[in-house]
Amino acid sequence: MDETAPQKGTVTQRAIERIKAMIAEGRLEPGQRLPTERDLAAQLGISRSSMREAIRALTVLGVLEARHGSGIFVTQLEAGDLLETFGVVADLSRGPRLVELLEVRRILESTATALAAARITPDQLAEVEKHLTAMNATEDPEEILAHDLAFHREIAAAAGNDTMAAILEGLSSRTFRARVWRGYQEEGAFTRTRREHAAIHRALVARDPEAARAAAAAHVGEVEEWLRAQIGG
Repeated sequence: MDETAPQKGTVTQRAIERIKAMIAEGRLEPGQRLPTERDLAAQLGISRSSMREAIRALTVLGVLEARHGSGIFVTQLEAGDLLETFGVVADLSRGPRLVELLEVRRILESTATALAAARITPDQLAEVEKHLTAMNATEDPEEILAHDLAFHREIAAAAGNDTMAAILEGLSSRTFRARVWRGYQEEGAFTRTRREHAAIHRALVARDPEAARAAAAAHVGEVEEWLRAQIGG
């Protein structure tokens, strides 16, 4: 088959789409081993080099995984695995693009927190409270950051939507949050943000979805405003 350089990307993309279709149609199941590279290339009518590139791309995306000595397998296709690379966007974004990501996070975080208010278990609520208490007991930005991440992660898990939780995890860049906490420390804004976390916790305890939604939206909205001021936007 003639695959010149300009065509190669197209052929590789076609191979990616064909493998994805095989998974979507149930011909390849989660955890199943793929045919050999040679057999799959012959089956799809493309070169082995293009098949190799397609497999490499799908591995990076978390769709496939290479097991040394065993071959290539379909992953379990968990939302967290498939959306793991999403976090790179938050880590690398700057300026107005980061504000856009925070707008998305505000929408999803408020929805997740509202769902959590209706669905959270006593054990999950105790975990949220544990991180809130720890956050209030220290002035160390690194410790606050760790408990802040855990506080919001527990709430997202309590919402009961793994896909939403995975997207929020991707939007919760530790690098960016560290910058926010350092900025808050310099501005003496820890008291304000602690009030915001406390308001979220009260709404969860009250099992009040609308209060939880409003508290979470206000909290992320404050971060948005802080960032806009930082970039002069």
